[in-house]
Amino acid sequence: MRRKKRRRLNWRNIIRLFLFIILIAGGFYGFTVYNSFNKAVATMHEPLDDKQSKEKQPEALKKKEPFSVLMLGVDEREGDSGRSDTMIVLTVNPNNQSVKMLSIPRDTMTEIIGKGKEDKINHAYAFGGVQMAVDTVENFLDIPIDYYVKMNMEGFKDIIDTVGGINVENNLAFKAEEYNFPAGQIHLNGEEALIFIRMRYDDPNGDFGRQERQRQVIQAVIKKGASISSLSKAPDIFEAIGSNIKTNLTFQEMVSIQKNYKDAGKNIEQLTIQSEGKMIDNIYYGIVTIAEQQRIQDELKSQLELNK
Repeated sequence: MRRKKRRRLNWRNIIRLFLFIILIAGGFYGFTVYNSFNKAVATMHEPLDDKQSKEKQPEALKKKEPFSVLMLGVDEREGDSGRSDTMIVLTVNPNNQSVKMLSIPRDTMTEIIGKGKEDKINHAYAFGGVQMAVDTVENFLDIPIDYYVKMNMEGFKDIIDTVGGINVENNLAFKAEEYNFPAGQIHLNGEEALIFIRMRYDDPNGDFGRQERQRQVIQAVIKKGASISSLSKAPDIFEAIGSNIKTNLTFQEMVSIQKNYKDAGKNIEQLTIQSEGKMIDNIYYGIVTIAEQQRIQDELKSQLELNK
């Protein structure tokens, strides 16, 4: 597939995930918060090999162009190169003031760009890191990915513990490892939240149910981080973020995004891509039809205004 010219736009929602609120803290804590935020972002910053050019970014920020971001939740454990346990694509459009959030099931079969074969989409990260994951998602969705944010899911629990835990609405009572998760509103610490989002085999909705729990946890972190009670913890939150998140965003880009794209995050629509489970050589894959793939591609292209 012919690769699209990279657009150097700007991103705003997943770091809004953890940082949105924290920028507000600047008004209360001034230089101390600014310094800790700047230091955290410097630690987080990891540009991609083929996306180094900066010349278009200032103009794109000023023009408030739509942009996309790939969020990777990576399960990296000792002795394992890791796989992208979570793949979420955000498309942000400030003109219609909306964000569309697509969770890609990890078992989705697609071509792994740079590997020359079809495999589960979450294997792209194991084969070639962030770059191969971005290239593969771009090919699968037929849109450019402007930014990425990679979260270490093992370290994600540190962020949740830093904000004092989170509350979620659990739709399915289940037990995982030594923890019970009753139905209804429950409070989770970092360790519990990690187990909560990893469970999928006992869920009648399989990976889709797991994705819903992931979204709930992400949104709960946003809500908790936005609370006034969390402002005093801003430096500790930044430290936890800096240790567990990597992105190609710079500090100034994040500040500009918060300033220019703030309203888009008030309207988040969750998209679902349908697939059919199939065993191939005794391995489970999610097969997405051409028609379904085209439907999702068209919706995301419209959100990014690529057809104009």
